[in-house]
Amino acid sequence: MNASSLAHVAPPSQKLPTFDPWVWRLPEHLNIGAACTDAHLGTPAENRVAMVVEDDTLGVSQATFRELAEQSSRFAQLLRDLGVAVEDRVLIRLPNSLAYPIAFFGAMKRGAIAVPTSTLLTAEEVLYLARDSEAAVLVTDKAMWADLHDKLGGLGELRHVLLTGPGEVIGQAPYNVLDLADELAKITAWEPPHHTRSHDPAYLVYTSGTTGYPKGVLHAHRALVGREPAARYWFDFAPGGDRIVHSGKFNWTYVLGSALMDPLYLGKTVIVHEGKNDAAGWLRLIAKHGATIFIGVPTIYRQILQKTQARRADVPTLRHCMSAGEHLSDEVLGQWRQRFGMDIFEAVGMSEISYYLSESVFRPIRPGSAGFPQPGHEVRLLDPETLHEAAPGEEGMICIPADDPGLFMRYWKLPEESAKVFKERWFLTGDYARFDDDGYIWFLGRRDDIINSFGYRVSPHEIERVMKNHPAVADCAATGEELSADKVLVVAYVMLHPGATVNADDLAAYARKYLAAYKAPKIVYAVENLPRTKNGKIIRRQLDPKTALARSSN
Repeated sequence: MNASSLAHVAPPSQKLPTFDPWVWRLPEHLNIGAACTDAHLGTPAENRVAMVVEDDTLGVSQATFRELAEQSSRFAQLLRDLGVAVEDRVLIRLPNSLAYPIAFFGAMKRGAIAVPTSTLLTAEEVLYLARDSEAAVLVTDKAMWADLHDKLGGLGELRHVLLTGPGEVIGQAPYNVLDLADELAKITAWEPPHHTRSHDPAYLVYTSGTTGYPKGVLHAHRALVGREPAARYWFDFAPGGDRIVHSGKFNWTYVLGSALMDPLYLGKTVIVHEGKNDAAGWLRLIAKHGATIFIGVPTIYRQILQKTQARRADVPTLRHCMSAGEHLSDEVLGQWRQRFGMDIFEAVGMSEISYYLSESVFRPIRPGSAGFPQPGHEVRLLDPETLHEAAPGEEGMICIPADDPGLFMRYWKLPEESAKVFKERWFLTGDYARFDDDGYIWFLGRRDDIINSFGYRVSPHEIERVMKNHPAVADCAATGEELSADKVLVVAYVMLHPGATVNADDLAAYARKYLAAYKAPKIVYAVENLPRTKNGKIIRRQLDPKTALARSSN
């Protein structure tokens, strides 16, 4: 079966093709930044376009692998010249732009730790991440800096701010604020990349935590090797130069892999967009650039189906479609097959280990299943207390060997949290699942209550922490409200103090002020009581809109 053929719905208990054995080849020394850029110098990929950015405001920009290698080396040298030490943190808050891979790979080429963050975060949230990571450098664009510069007080470790894009460089004591393009242009020679070992720290991503604050997840350079099975068993890369249109933002954990590290490591071309989401726009990008692979969250696929009449003939070069970030519904998969004559191949991962489960062109899709563990990634379903393996067909927690190259190192400055998820030789994911007789894996739910909404993972504790700061709020519970099989809204149920008169719309506006747009509840319900256990714990699954005394209108 090849990538252009339809993977039919697999009947149960059929004889399936076997995967080839996978042997990990982990070098002693590895640098992600160098492997994704410098490694292509002197090869046929050297002058191939590595990245194209289609920006609604700034137009189209692109860079070859040679240009990306040189610019990221200049960035690494700039960090050296500024006194940035090995393993110092470089916080990156940029839109999709060429500056993103330059900073991300350049920081790692210096031996520093890259810290990608979302442009949707509020100033308060950026301040928390900068303080928690103890970032020495902030890389952002001038428009964002204009909103941030007078709010980032009390950051003793932050020394330098590097600004990209058009606009004015606004100084802000005590920080050394520089125009990144001007500084890179001054650098004509640079040292080789830092000689990092595979197990040295490379990048730090933040995920929704269970304490109400984001939790840092530290990855090593070996993570690049840990992602290699996905290149074969999810991407289905062709031997030549695939061209990938990706609908995501680089700060997402899975986009860091599927739009930066994985394709560039293998010399592929990536096309990304910055601007307003437009369903027809994705099809135009695919057609314009002759893309062979499209990657999006289920919401994007659903919008294309609902808002356009496009068919396969409109995107003749496209041969492979991929999805991650949230569950792809059977309905969307079926409609996509009908309209475009192609499957959408799902993958599942988490901040701690990127897409280790996926569907594959090598085996038929079984709708509703997460596919298979990719070769190389051992997956066991265990009882988290005893570590006894679940019987065939029975549920257990997904556990991964602690020596998997793709697995994170530890939670940042949270040794107790790290200790909770590592037990003997296993990492406990918190996901419960079962295997069917053919080895397909089926998710049953999470141990925690993280909300998956439109591809974002949102901590209810973080929402509740903010809402409870409102003087009228006595208590709050946040959850996801499922509108359809693949559409979940973030909502909040709020109890007011006796005598409080604030309305639900005001509470929704309050949330939007202090939370990123994707975290802020789309609906706020005012309720008399919250469902609780005998011990007083909120029972989220019993939260019901029918119990609301009032609801916000937006």
